[in-house]
Amino acid sequence: MSTDLRDATGQQRITRLRDTLTTEFEAQTARLTELTADTGDPGEAHTQAAMIAATRQSLAQISDALRRIAEGGYGICERCTAPIPTERLEVLPHARFCVPCQQKQG
Repeated sequence: MSTDLRDATGQQRITRLRDTLTTEFEAQTARLTELTADTGDPGEAHTQAAMIAATRQSLAQISDALRRIAEGGYGICERCTAPIPTERLEVLPHARFCVPCQQKQG
């Protein structure tokens, strides 16, 4: 059941999602700090580099979602401008596209 994110219930959901995103941002930032510490093991360099890249991508997605919340564009598909169902946002809080547009995106 989708909820209009502009009504009171929707605003409560946005607040919860913003809190979730903020907590995840803090966790990913701590993870990145740990990953960038020198392990001294050259055999793990490739794996570590991949994990650093994935963590940086996650941080960028979270930051972008927090920016959209602050600017009032959160929950709107960037491709078709339709509302993204709140169920999708609860599963994937940094979603930029509705499911049909995400499938087209590739």
